[in-house]
Amino acid sequence: MNTREYIESGVLELYIFGKLSESENQEVQVYANEYPEIKQEIESIEKAIINLSYSVAPNLSLETFNTIRKALLERETSVVTMQPKSNKSAYLGWAASFLLLLGAGFLYFQMNQNDILLKDSKEKNQDLQKSVVTLEEQNKNNETLLNLFKDENNKVVALAGQAVAPEAKAKIYWNQNDHSVYVDASGLPEPPKGHVYQVWSLKMDPLTPTSIGLLEKTEIGKSRIFKVDNATDAEGFGITLEPAGGSAAPTLEQLYTLGKV
Repeated sequence: MNTREYIESGVLELYIFGKLSESENQEVQVYANEYPEIKQEIESIEKAIINLSYSVAPNLSLETFNTIRKALLERETSVVTMQPKSNKSAYLGWAASFLLLLGAGFLYFQMNQNDILLKDSKEKNQDLQKSVVTLEEQNKNNETLLNLFKDENNKVVALAGQAVAPEAKAKIYWNQNDHSVYVDASGLPEPPKGHVYQVWSLKMDPLTPTSIGLLEKTEIGKSRIFKVDNATDAEGFGITLEPAGGSAAPTLEQLYTLGKV
């Protein structure tokens, strides 16, 4: 049996939320007992749904969560339409839709427990919508990063620390088709106040640096991966620490990382 293909089919998500027939449920249980990776995936999905739920309703008890979950499943609502998918991004999109239902169910539950909540239900609905929008944005960022890491056209260039910061490091993801450049700055220390990291595309002979951007406002979520300007014929990349706003030429005394293509 191809367990990876079975896991990616989406049937485990359907199993967890009670959308399979009795015979299909039994089949999943048999496979889970026979294949440890399938059992592990089921536990991973359950944990992910619980974590997503608590990100919107952190005070939600396990008992209340199960009550709301049961009620939602029994309603057979049309808001969430589960069909087997072949990739994880589809599952993440579905999880966001379920989270919206869970948050709405939690709000309804709380309002019935306390009449005072009726006075600020509009505000809570707005907060819930913002949370869902935030989650959808996080999912979008995750998909962007996943595509970045999986794209076989991306050449990964490791940038090693230099004399001013031997412990520093960074990675360049340089797409050989569209020439786009992303910088993984997670290995760089936080720049001091009034300074910013500047990325340079380098020609080696003679040494010719060209600025391709600052690491400040184009971060993908909170990943510290930045999109900078395209580079077409780079032979290397370097990152320097510059005054806020950047510099026309690199300050070599503040060269933090450097790497050849």
